[in-house]
Amino acid sequence: MRYVATRSLMIVVLAVLPAAASAQERVPFTVGPVVAGPGQQASGYLEIAAGVDEGTSIPVTVVHGAGPGPVLALIAGTHGYEYPPITALQQVRATLDPARLAGTVIMVHVANMPSFLGRTVYYSPVDGKNLNRVYPGRPDGTVSERIAHAITTEVIDRADYVIDLHCGDGNEALRPYTYWMITGDAELDAASRELAIAFGLDHIVIDRGRPDDAGASVYTANTGLTRGKPSITTETGQLGTNDAEWVALAERGVWNLLRHLRMMPGEVERPGAIVWLDRYEVLRSPVTGIFRPAVRDGYAVAEGGLIGTLVDFFGEPIEEVRAPFAGIVNYVVATPPVREGEPLGMVSHVQQEPR
Repeated sequence: MRYVATRSLMIVVLAVLPAAASAQERVPFTVGPVVAGPGQQASGYLEIAAGVDEGTSIPVTVVHGAGPGPVLALIAGTHGYEYPPITALQQVRATLDPARLAGTVIMVHVANMPSFLGRTVYYSPVDGKNLNRVYPGRPDGTVSERIAHAITTEVIDRADYVIDLHCGDGNEALRPYTYWMITGDAELDAASRELAIAFGLDHIVIDRGRPDDAGASVYTANTGLTRGKPSITTETGQLGTNDAEWVALAERGVWNLLRHLRMMPGEVERPGAIVWLDRYEVLRSPVTGIFRPAVRDGYAVAEGGLIGTLVDFFGEPIEEVRAPFAGIVNYVVATPPVREGEPLGMVSHVQQEPR
């Protein structure tokens, strides 16, 4: 018995040694000037130098787990008036224990600092551009393009999975949902689909229209997809509020992803049932004026149903805006001013057969 016990102990010791050696071999993880050693968390700024216009900075946290695993990029504040995901990442940062983490998490706390500090909807107050339309960016472009270039090279290119965390902008009443973007690569699409489900929202929009050129990826999450990385975009909040319920929804989604990817222990909180939305249309204003919505976020509408009315600055009717098909209102502009070409709302078609 003594021989058997000793032999068993040797087997246990030998089994532990490779894991210990693996942990010791882990090297620090670097994002720009931010360096985190194994089992450590570090925060700092990606500095965007002045160029053709003023510079800015991007607050970033790296949580480098004690054990090996994937690299997950979490990007908030692409639109600076979308607060709940920003607050959610601050709360994740405060509670995520790197000693228990397998892999590495990169958090971009506020991607678009000019918009955040300027309280602007959609566009940067510096260059008038939408950060979520200029990816992968340019090192010699305007500030939005330089931000996109920095996030592409320092964050997205370093990651295995990319999550772009949004909510309804300061003018949008929005019902929470996730975009699952189809690339045509079966393995990549399946992995992104699982991310979308794991995030935990019960409405998922299937998006088949994103560009496939890595050099003109346009959108944040699509930049990950064009580089072969499973990626999704999430929407969890509305109208420039920072209410606790929206923050909690985004934070829960992040923890779900960490568990889904086996980066943290625990079970994923999956939705009981999912409404799959197989196509969508963003309704844009043909004129500059005032919009009076007739629906709210989450409303079901019939084909031709009234979404709202455009009026001029005297209150005289200009045009009615109607649903292009029967479906669900994902979001609707709920503040009066609109400019020509800007969104008024988004309607999605409900898939008739479950996936």
